[in-house]
Amino acid sequence: MFIVILDGVGIGALPDAADYGDEDADTLGHLYAAVPWLSLPHLERWGLDRLLGRATGWPLGAFGRAALSSAGKDTMTGHWELMGVISEVPFRTYPRGFPPEVIEEFERAIGREVLGNKPASGTAIIEELGEEHMRTGKPIVYTSADSVFQIAAHEEIIPVEELYRMCRVARDILRGEHQVGRVIARPFVGRPGSFVRTPRRHDFALEPPEPTALDRLSAAGVRVTAVGKIYDIFSGRGITDHVATKSNEEGMKALLELARARTARHLVFCNLVDFDMKYGHRNDPEGFARALRKVDDWLPDMSASLAAEDLLIVTADHGCDPTTPGTDHTREFVPVIIVGREVTPVDLGTRDTLADIGATVAEIFGIESTTGTSFLPELLGTREVNRQGEDV
Repeated sequence: MFIVILDGVGIGALPDAADYGDEDADTLGHLYAAVPWLSLPHLERWGLDRLLGRATGWPLGAFGRAALSSAGKDTMTGHWELMGVISEVPFRTYPRGFPPEVIEEFERAIGREVLGNKPASGTAIIEELGEEHMRTGKPIVYTSADSVFQIAAHEEIIPVEELYRMCRVARDILRGEHQVGRVIARPFVGRPGSFVRTPRRHDFALEPPEPTALDRLSAAGVRVTAVGKIYDIFSGRGITDHVATKSNEEGMKALLELARARTARHLVFCNLVDFDMKYGHRNDPEGFARALRKVDDWLPDMSASLAAEDLLIVTADHGCDPTTPGTDHTREFVPVIIVGREVTPVDLGTRDTLADIGATVAEIFGIESTTGTSFLPELLGTREVNRQGEDV
């Protein structure tokens, strides 16, 4: 079983999107409008065209869309809900930087003053403050539209293990009133004008407040492999193997290798982060579209690598519309597209929660689910019933 998260690839504003300032958001719809050459032939044939209202013919895969029933629109919120944990309160964000009481406590604990303390692009802030950081030894603290406390430091000035220690200190401070979803170490190297972030990033995330589907699956002997930042999002909980990746390309390569390994009773859960990190937050629709096209070009190899009993679910965690004025995530429905030799091409409709995906995974592996409604019966039902009598 493969779940591939296209990070930030939403498909239209949720009914309550106006409460978040996102009433006009539509990541995929606006991408097609803004980038005339965008074409995703494989996703479109599998069901995306139907979800976009662009086709009436029957696709090759099962398709639907799912609402985020949790409060908020954060990465952790979406992923946790996918695995059955509904968040009633959104994670706190800091659009004006962190308050003095947080920064002062952090500075006392690490024995250094900090630079920055504002929302910023990670690459931009190290160019802005990297030289001063190297001269003074002060770590760079910044945040983003996500619920994150990020610490950037040059590896020659603050060794990576010391940076990780600082992150653990911040993680202990940022609880209760000022709880954030993730504290992130952002090491970099180079010289002023040519700084480069290294792959030794590490996320210190909150643990899910209750058991997830991953916990129950691994406890039942199912191998659970996390690809990309999934391990950090769940703080390693319920995960038996981890493949670290730095890009969509590395994630796709890892997925192909895992598919061809033919391991029984195995869930592979992958996040492809480039859409959100590199293009959505930077308001770059053409870059976003190019990244989508690369994934679409890869999908035939991935689907051809599936064994007869395998399933591939392509979905998302939230929106990140690159055509809107802001750079924040957007509160949107997410697409749900499923392929496999045993899958009935069926319209799964609009699901009330992303947790329906986790419930379906649980049922496939014979595990009890506490949240969401499995759509496995629809996936395995007769085509004549599910297609309302249409010819196959």
